Amino acid sequence: MVAIAADPGSLSPTTALASTALAMNSFAYDTLVHIAADGALIPGVAEKWTVTSTSARFTIRSGVSCEDGSALTATDVAAEYNHIADPANQSPMLGFSVPVTAVAKADEATRTVTVTTTRPAPFIAHMARLLPLLCEESLAAPAALAKSTGASGPYRLTEAVPGDHYTYARRDEYTWGPRGATGADLPRTVVFKVVANESTAANLLMAGQIDVAQINGGDQQRLDAAEVKNRSIDALSGQLMFNQAAGRPSADLAVRRALISVLDLKDLRNVATGGKGTPPTSIGEIAPTPCTGDPVTGNLPAHDPERAAAALTAAGWSKSGGTWTKDGKPLTVGFSYATNQGAQVASAVELAVQKWTSFGVKASADPVSGASIAGTLTGGDWDVAWAPIGVTLPDQLTQFYDGPPPPKGNNFGAVANPDYHRLAARASAMPGTSGCALWEEAGAALVKRVDIVPIVSRPIRHYAKGVTFQVDGSGIIPTTLRRSAS
Repeated sequence: MVAIAADPGSLSPTTALASTALAMNSFAYDTLVHIAADGALIPGVAEKWTVTSTSARFTIRSGVSCEDGSALTATDVAAEYNHIADPANQSPMLGFSVPVTAVAKADEATRTVTVTTTRPAPFIAHMARLLPLLCEESLAAPAALAKSTGASGPYRLTEAVPGDHYTYARRDEYTWGPRGATGADLPRTVVFKVVANESTAANLLMAGQIDVAQINGGDQQRLDAAEVKNRSIDALSGQLMFNQAAGRPSADLAVRRALISVLDLKDLRNVATGGKGTPPTSIGEIAPTPCTGDPVTGNLPAHDPERAAAALTAAGWSKSGGTWTKDGKPLTVGFSYATNQGAQVASAVELAVQKWTSFGVKASADPVSGASIAGTLTGGDWDVAWAPIGVTLPDQLTQFYDGPPPPKGNNFGAVANPDYHRLAARASAMPGTSGCALWEEAGAALVKRVDIVPIVSRPIRHYAKGVTFQVDGSGIIPTTLRRSAS
């Protein structure tokens, strides 16, 4: 039994981008390729592939099936690429697992799928490891998979009780896993149990009532003291995002700089992680990733409340009755965050709100459920959000920081940074790691303009008793899950 901090919401694989949903879907849906710990791609449903900066050709292995018994074919894979690439379907997977402008064609005689783009897609093969594969019947009605599966991977969903638990059963016919993994190697069932409170999850783990729990807060100390084993991977765990849509206070660069200059980011980092976090060196890329530069260090505004006040004054704001105002309106900011990120993050948000209030901002903390945070960002009624974004490739961030805002895109903050746009475009034209230096410059442009403020990185730890596994940026790697002797 695996504890999850929040209900995943919809599990439909062509639309689900919430981290919990992605982790659960990896149990049910296989992908064309997988990634090793050293960052190298290894075969999945595709037994081999060739790539250029604008195309990829995958050879689909024979014998792959979905849970209804139908064969997963090259035609199915091509149809899914084209479904996600069609703007009419408004899939958030576009730009995440499928390149924008992608067109796929299948050749059943050679079992190949050729994906081409009209503009460079430097990591087109790497993106394929994030595409949950569907057979024809499931793709015809993907919304029906919100609380069911059309599994192509090692497990299928057999029971969904939203807000409580989700039960997955092993597919004994699964024989095409990475590096020879099969269904016979895996536990017969996996239950994802919603446990909203981390301390409760830690208690259940210690008592043997659950097998795995992701623990990021203060309960790590007692689990470590009890020598409970864990698997971890470093990730950006705290980042501020600003809503720059017209009419929002954070559309004003002076406001964004002032809000951050008022804060001591070191204090915020320590509160959010119980002193266990480290200064971030990325804007969301989770290892293993091809580019490892540091766009953050030296590019954040310094802690300087006096300079913040001067910047607001220069931008036409004035302080009246202890509150900053402009054109007769007070500077009012709501700070949104997901409650499933734990009590320490909630305390960090409250600390920021206190500092802003003391500075003269009408600030409030706006908690929302973990399943609702994406809807909050998409809906547009927010100002500042604690919203770390985790990706595996630098070009996947362009959908969040460039291009159209919702509902036409995923640029939640309506960011319009000309330097990022220019540098990301240049980097995208360079295949693979040859563009990494430009990707680093592009990320730095976002930080310097206070479009995003990376706060803290920390290890994401999955503690376990009675099972072993490996992890990547999505969580447990399903085909590595095993019952242990102890």
